[in-house]
Amino acid sequence: MSAHKGSKTDPSHRSVPDQPVLQLRHFLPYRLNHLAETVSRSFSKIYADTYGIGIPEWRVLAMLGEHREMTARDVSQATSMHKTKVSRAVAALEKSNLIQRVKNPEDQREQTLRLSKEGIAVYEDIVPRALAYSRQLEEALTDDQKALLDDLFERLHQAALDHDTP
Repeated sequence: MSAHKGSKTDPSHRSVPDQPVLQLRHFLPYRLNHLAETVSRSFSKIYADTYGIGIPEWRVLAMLGEHREMTARDVSQATSMHKTKVSRAVAALEKSNLIQRVKNPEDQREQTLRLSKEGIAVYEDIVPRALAYSRQLEEALTDDQKALLDDLFERLHQAALDHDTP
């Protein structure tokens, strides 16, 4: 989008002339989020049309497929999804008979989640497609670029954690 001279988007027409302008398209947190959203939306086409599940539901299925049983709290922490979003995803997956709740015999208040037989079948159908999608993205990079990207992810993750610490 271009800024038109004299318009509100024109940097010379700012109400606070001496303040720096944040150009969102160059703002690293925005760029990372935008890329993640673009990739998630693109990948979600693999399972959304076939199984009628969204991104949060897929993430819950993927975690349960990997770990077999988890509490909703553990899923929330592992995926960085808000507990409300996890709760809604769990309810939708339960309604679709893709997951089951299992009460802890030692603490009836605690429930673990696991894939149902139908959930296992869905998970096993999606995983090869997910891995193929990931490989397709990775083909855009050389081996050196993949190694660098892994390093950059780790550095940015640590920098974000360090920023959270007072």
